[in-house]
Amino acid sequence: MNPKNTLNKRVLVTGGASGIGAAIVQRCRRDGYTPVVLDQYGEDSIICDLTDPESTVSALKLALQEGPITRLVNNVGAVFPNTLTEQTLDEFNAAIALNLRSAFLCTQALIPGMRQSNFGRIVSISSRAALGKESRTAYSATKAGLQGMTRTWALEEGRHGITTNTVCPGPIQTELFDFANPSESPSTKAIISSIPVQRMGTPSDVAHAVSFLLDNNSSFITGQSIYVCGGKTVGAIHD
Repeated sequence: MNPKNTLNKRVLVTGGASGIGAAIVQRCRRDGYTPVVLDQYGEDSIICDLTDPESTVSALKLALQEGPITRLVNNVGAVFPNTLTEQTLDEFNAAIALNLRSAFLCTQALIPGMRQSNFGRIVSISSRAALGKESRTAYSATKAGLQGMTRTWALEEGRHGITTNTVCPGPIQTELFDFANPSESPSTKAIISSIPVQRMGTPSDVAHAVSFLLDNNSSFITGQSIYVCGGKTVGAIHD
């Protein structure tokens, strides 16, 4: 089945009511898709608790009542900043539940419809922190886990016309970033000064990369991680 000839233009976006997710939703609309948002709030969202498997599965069943959804953006996430010695088990488990398990459940639910359509686009929002960052034990573990799942899914699902990739934001100006990186903190100032393009990223920068990977024409790109980080993953500006 050629996706260009179908009426299925829906995109499931988790955590699409604010921040990067809201920018992705806005870009999807601009690209001609119909976003279906799963979030804990939002006027146009299917309300659910993405940390809770039963709530997530119920929301997914509701989203799929109108038929398969062949594009998915696993965007929802939270940081839980803490050092290794201070990170609590509750924080670690919460990070796994929201950042990693929700992506597993959403992808698993949508895969049958994608296989039936012989077409699918899965984009998961990872992070530059997957490469390592202080005070990010739980966060970096789950974001690196997204990349590992993505590579595995690429191997399993490519034969079905399904691509699966991650977009890995660096410093992006959002409420989540501000919460984890207080503006007056020396470490926050160091982050901003170390970005090669000399500016913070915006949610629309991330949404642009997601849009590229959701496109029909991105069928030969799978299992990849695209860093939207202003060059911060390349190395240090100053020795």
